Amino acid sequence: MRHHEPLGKLQARTIEIPDPGELSGYLPRQDAVAWLRRGEGMIGFGEVARFQGGSFAEADAWWSRLCAELEHDSELLDLSGTGPLAFGSFPFAASHSRSEALLIVPRLILGRRRGRSWLTLIGGPGDQPELPPRQSAAAAPSGLRRDVGGLAEADWRGIVEAAVTRITDGELSKVVLARAEVHTAERPLDPRWLVGRLSEEYRDCWTFCVAGLIGASPEMLLRREGGLVTSRVLAGTIRRNGAEELDLKLARSLARSGKNLAEHELAVASVAEALAPFTSGMNVPDAPYVLELPNVLHLASDVTAVVRPGVSALRLAGELHPSAAVCGTPTADAAALIAELEQLDRGRYSGPVGWLDANGDGEFAIALRCGQIDPDRPETITVYAGCGIVAESDPAEEWAETVAKLLPMHQVLGVSSAAS
Repeated sequence: MRHHEPLGKLQARTIEIPDPGELSGYLPRQDAVAWLRRGEGMIGFGEVARFQGGSFAEADAWWSRLCAELEHDSELLDLSGTGPLAFGSFPFAASHSRSEALLIVPRLILGRRRGRSWLTLIGGPGDQPELPPRQSAAAAPSGLRRDVGGLAEADWRGIVEAAVTRITDGELSKVVLARAEVHTAERPLDPRWLVGRLSEEYRDCWTFCVAGLIGASPEMLLRREGGLVTSRVLAGTIRRNGAEELDLKLARSLARSGKNLAEHELAVASVAEALAPFTSGMNVPDAPYVLELPNVLHLASDVTAVVRPGVSALRLAGELHPSAAVCGTPTADAAALIAELEQLDRGRYSGPVGWLDANGDGEFAIALRCGQIDPDRPETITVYAGCGIVAESDPAEEWAETVAKLLPMHQVLGVSSAAS
């Protein structure tokens, strides 16, 4: 575990400001952090502290200690998400990955939530927050080529077949299998382009950028605010056709699909079971609804509960991860099968990503529909997609589902999905 904390005595000051306009236009090219949805959210500049390489519990304790020592003067004490923030991103499986857990505390935060805008600065006594200038236009990726690497379609379908056999033999009920593609551009990729396009095209998703991991996730692992925790569960997917009438038929088919309903039920049960020890008064929907996104339709359920005092959003994220939606059921058996079959270091793909404030409130999505820019080769990005495998899964259909889930990153990179 490695971490550094602020040097010297620092203070946090939060001031309310007039609406600054589109937040993504302020993103710095280097070391950007962002969390955006429907025109609201937060972006960060610079870095005053970092936690790296430990567990969820260690990260939570480190953040609590830092906040206890940091004085905070705020005009918006009643608004969750203001003040000092830690932007976090965690690997899917730390024991099987070169990636490490991260919490990054920006020096300056520009935010807008519920119609109010603010700046938070962590600095020395007397330092005042100032709105940074808007950045120059971001450069679109150019000359991208698909690198050799990742499993070919036939090989990946073979892994799905092997997983189905293990499921039908009774070893487990569900496993989530992922695959990756590597793409390289002519020049270093501009994170501002990817964040700006994703937040514009996928406004109902949570667009994130943390240490080069950039994506637009449709799945809120959890939101903690004012004593209430909410978790959105997505499991069961079908690719949209694009024509309204056909999409309505696809939605009805998805809602009646025994395979997809069974997969969804397992995912909801895993979330409810993980939340139960830390919450009370839980509401678990009797049936899912169909969530419409530009590229796919999902079966979705929103689980809500009252969180017990002292349990932070980060603590809950650690308890929920990995859910059946990204791992499988039973969790330990599914994780073991992933390690055996998948032939992939997922890194921070399908791990929790989000933010945490000084009161323990925060939002963590599952890092889906995303890519990781290589820190040593910034012209290269690895993009990921996965799907839940159950006894009724068809390998060809599961491959097609991963192609649909890669579409958001393919679109912003200018890659043809037909080549996947």
